[in-house]
Amino acid sequence: MSVRVNRRAVLAALLLAGTATAAAPILPDVAGLHALWGDEAMVVRGESSFVVGHHAPAELLGDLARRADAAGRRVAAVLGGRVRPVVLVPASTPEAAGLAGVASVDGLAAMADGGRVIVVPEFFARLTPTGRDVVLTHELTHVAAGTGGLPIWLYEGFADYVAYRDAGLPLRVAAAELAAEVRAGRVPRRLPGPADFALQGDGARLARAYQEAWLACRFLAGHRGERTLVRLYREAQEGGADRALAALGLSTGTLTERWRAYMLDQLA
Repeated sequence: MSVRVNRRAVLAALLLAGTATAAAPILPDVAGLHALWGDEAMVVRGESSFVVGHHAPAELLGDLARRADAAGRRVAAVLGGRVRPVVLVPASTPEAAGLAGVASVDGLAAMADGGRVIVVPEFFARLTPTGRDVVLTHELTHVAAGTGGLPIWLYEGFADYVAYRDAGLPLRVAAAELAAEVRAGRVPRRLPGPADFALQGDGARLARAYQEAWLACRFLAGHRGERTLVRLYREAQEGGADRALAALGLSTGTLTERWRAYMLDQLA
């Protein structure tokens, strides 16, 4: 049920949202949110999620709470513990960019920002229902698992692994852009890096970068087990990706070779 609340109620609800367990996502900047929308904030509480909207339709906030609850369960199924999502829904794309402290969010449907997920209403509305679930789960994975100290292929690929794990989409549909390249004989030669994810003006190339990263993590989970993938992620955060891969008897070069063969096998 949605309710319009004052700033004091928003702060109180945020504090309650953070009392679950040590496995819960870090709280957002409650002081900043307290001063952000004031009496114009509308709050929806899900079973485990907390959604705050600014001039957002109550129906959207309710739908987001239900989807965030489901996304939290999906993330917890992989990471363990309990995940309590905090989702913010600004009134516009410029407001979303300002909230995240970035110049532009063009093309982004949502983003992880500290301990919260910020939805970009204009682009989120264009997604299919499955797409909304995938995006929320992806961003919530970033919030719950963290990204610090990791190569971009690992944290983006891991977030997509969790997001697509129970989405029910065939591989060639979810990785359509990459599949087209592989069938044309253009198999990527290296794991995607920061430059590949910075190509906001090239939607197809950006999509392939995410798909390439996803399949690297999907390969690791398929051949070494999901628990091993999670352990690799945690160990890479603590000691670096090269060291974590070496503990599995892999180097980046060996992983790349096997990942390329996996893409040929799965997508050609």
